[in-house]
Amino acid sequence: MNRRPKVPVVLPGAEPFRHEGGEVGVLLCHGFTGSPQSLRPWGEYLAERGLTVALPLLPGHGTRWEDMQLTGWQDWYAEVDRELRALRERCARVFVFGLSMGAALTLRLAAKHGDEVSGIVVVNPANKVHGAAARALPVLRHLVRTVSGITSDIAKEGVAEVGYDRVPLHAAHSMRNFYRMVDGELPQVTQPMLLLHSPQDHVVPPVDSARILSRVSSTDVTEILLEQSYHVATLDHDADRIFEESHAFIARLAPSVGKRSDTGQVGQQEGTATGG
Repeated sequence: MNRRPKVPVVLPGAEPFRHEGGEVGVLLCHGFTGSPQSLRPWGEYLAERGLTVALPLLPGHGTRWEDMQLTGWQDWYAEVDRELRALRERCARVFVFGLSMGAALTLRLAAKHGDEVSGIVVVNPANKVHGAAARALPVLRHLVRTVSGITSDIAKEGVAEVGYDRVPLHAAHSMRNFYRMVDGELPQVTQPMLLLHSPQDHVVPPVDSARILSRVSSTDVTEILLEQSYHVATLDHDADRIFEESHAFIARLAPSVGKRSDTGQVGQQEGTATGG
């Protein structure tokens, strides 16, 4: 008897989220070893204001770290690239938002898709794997499968991020290569950009944001400091400010924000669990 392949079980709260709203769409990209849960409140905020929202679960994420060990940046980027193309088919304007590695995915989408992306918002964007561990990754990944996780760097008490408590090193090595590639593509980023980052970030240092700001070709750039939050700022004390500033950013660039498209129907969602 042939057995069907076992389908990975998605962690509670890590489900993807989609909302069919108006003619302005937003693609949200979550971070490395994280899940859509870290951006779910942001997506819901935008959906409530009439935008079409896509928040996918990246391959290998949101299940078990063993599943992530079998994936790499090509898989993660292909997923958000597909989602962007799908949004472009039904929306007049599309924006891309991202957190941490999701911000690196955002920057590459902007570099590759040009005018098809109307603007980008990046929160604590990652640009490099730092320290001696990064230099050791090419060899270390063959000797050690995982190291301690990086999720839930949050100042707000009682809030946790749904993600892995281990970092698979094969995947981390792929992420390192991805950052190096994206760094070379930053001059191709020309879209309006809102960059928000936390001075106290225990995962991504502020130097990454400075590097990105110095290398993109965008002329419409706004930088905002998130003084009260750590890395996962979208679940932290500054979350409301991120949501409000990003919505204002869209409204400035796309005055039609919140208007219905001819085909879009408000209220259709996927993944109804709140996830914290």
